[in-house]
Amino acid sequence: MKNLIIFALIVIFALISSCSGDETSVLTEPESGILSQTEIDDLKFSREEEKLARDVYLFSYDKYGVSIFDNIAKSEQQHMDQVLVLLNTYQIDDPASAERGVFSNQALQDLYNTLTTRSNISLMEAYKVGALIEDLDINDLDDIESRTSKADLLNVYDKLECGSRNHLRNYTNQLTLNGVSYEPQYISFDKYTDILSSGNEQCGR
Repeated sequence: MKNLIIFALIVIFALISSCSGDETSVLTEPESGILSQTEIDDLKFSREEEKLARDVYLFSYDKYGVSIFDNIAKSEQQHMDQVLVLLNTYQIDDPASAERGVFSNQALQDLYNTLTTRSNISLMEAYKVGALIEDLDINDLDDIESRTSKADLLNVYDKLECGSRNHLRNYTNQLTLNGVSYEPQYISFDKYTDILSSGNEQCGR
């Protein structure tokens, strides 16, 4: 009888341990489930596009020593970090190199080379490049958001786009103060003027 009781206790403990293990496994799964290949590709692209912005702005800060480039580069680093959290959550390899100015995506590599060459011309050209990057980023994020319904991805993309709107306002303001204008190359002119007509946003707050 004693042996039977001990055996029963062992079985119960094994069942409890098994259930606990299953619960832990479920809790560590990504909230939104499996991503499509398009969603994976978009996350990787976003990670490197934010790095592109950061690296170009750091180049301009090194060249001109103007704080706006350093401040916005720090914001872009935060954007990179937010995308990295999603990459890690879904166990996706990080495409971003630790080396500044180096990219896995060849199109972004070519763009970095072109934009740093332009930024090297003058401070005003560097401001224009900053506006161009944010213009492109907003346009790309609009496209990326249209290709997913995952709440966690959309939440991050929304914060990134909010930040880009603020950065676009800041670079455009610097150009305006110096009597220089910027014409949007990617987003519509109406969207551009709507962004400029509103104040800086508190993104994600």
